[in-house]
Amino acid sequence: MNIEELRNHCLAIKNVEECTPFGEDVMVYKIMNKMFAFFSLNPKDNEYFVVMKCAPEKTVELREKYEGITKGYYVGDNLKWNSVYIQKDVPDKLIIALIEHSAEEVIKNLSKKKQKEYSAL
Repeated sequence: MNIEELRNHCLAIKNVEECTPFGEDVMVYKIMNKMFAFFSLNPKDNEYFVVMKCAPEKTVELREKYEGITKGYYVGDNLKWNSVYIQKDVPDKLIIALIEHSAEEVIKNLSKKKQKEYSAL
């Protein structure tokens, strides 16, 4: 997967907002004003990665299985965020599934009212 494909998959999420609150080189993706993914347009050590929300019980398993999934860069040791390197050993299908999972994690943590609003969109 390349960075443009990654962007397109993030934009495919229903009612997503793309913005740059951390500067022109960091793309942020939100649902109902809640961030579910972000990545820098400037690769770290020539490697692109996306930071995404993840269910904590799934986080450890993914980090143990894939070299390309590590603790969320920029978010500390929070088990709710992973960095996923898009050019390492993580299959493209899994990256797409993790983008969708990240969006679902945000949606399920919205208030019931916001969840209804989102469903109606």
